[in-house]
Amino acid sequence: MKNIRLTPIVLLLITLQSISGYSQLSGWKQKVLEAGTALGSKKLGLTEVLKKPAAITTSFEDVDRAGSKFPDEITVKNIQPLYLLPKASTGGFVLCAGFYEMTTKSYCLKAGTYAPSKGDGYMYAPTLGPQKDIVTAILKSAEQHPEINQNDIQVLLWTIIARARFADYSGQVKLTAVALLTPIELTKLEGGMLGVLPKSLMEQAKSKLPNALQDAFEAENNIRKMVASGNSSFAEMEKYAIIAGMAPARTDVPSGIWTLHPNGYYIRYFPQGYSITRVQIYVPAGLITGGKTVIYDATNDIACPANTGSQRLAQTNEPIKPNYNLKLSTICK
Repeated sequence: MKNIRLTPIVLLLITLQSISGYSQLSGWKQKVLEAGTALGSKKLGLTEVLKKPAAITTSFEDVDRAGSKFPDEITVKNIQPLYLLPKASTGGFVLCAGFYEMTTKSYCLKAGTYAPSKGDGYMYAPTLGPQKDIVTAILKSAEQHPEINQNDIQVLLWTIIARARFADYSGQVKLTAVALLTPIELTKLEGGMLGVLPKSLMEQAKSKLPNALQDAFEAENNIRKMVASGNSSFAEMEKYAIIAGMAPARTDVPSGIWTLHPNGYYIRYFPQGYSITRVQIYVPAGLITGGKTVIYDATNDIACPANTGSQRLAQTNEPIKPNYNLKLSTICK
């Protein structure tokens, strides 16, 4: 009988597929941790490192500015809480005609960049890149897990953006990943990732990159080291992810500019740091005539800065301090 050789990733799949049910979470968490740690690492050369795509590739070049309007081109009136709109079965909110606003949790999706500052213009762009489905899955799953701290979710997202291999996850970030992702989704945190680069390879790769990309590349490697160590605090990781100071604002894209969303409504963003974003939506009356249903689901949306030195902000459907005692004045049809 031939000996059958199982690769580390197959072993992980077998371990994950043999465990089912949320009620067994505490038991299969440990099995996932052990299996993930056992995965072998592949040594990469300079060429392979430089060819690895970013986990999320969305940039301001992906913003469709056709139909966009400057702040004073739309008069905001009778604005109402977005979170009071009917919930969609697939996630998000069913839109009605009018103006709506919601202050929500948001997340930084680009390490080694400046935090949003007053005057920065942000516009809508879709989440793009090899790990877009994983990022969206985390944001959707987080809505069902209010017990998980926003900082822990941010660390997990930074870990994914930094292209850390699941085999290198340790401590709280691994527990957060296991709680928010399915077994199959967890296996996708191996393919296309870099792992921790030794200093010599890191310096070689960095020297080949344009100056504008070097800080982010180095920040990602530092984050991978911290993830692997398992004993770094949120504040320590934030120092690498967020550059001190402010990026200069672009005057051609002012704060409060409206983007015409592909679904037909207008949207704009007012970040308050990177962890909170006030979102405003304008739904023209003609958009929902004839029984048409239009849904706002933020989990695939990025508030993208015109200034490439600032942070991309993942959006969520999670309102901060909602007041459900309020009532909509608009009757949704």
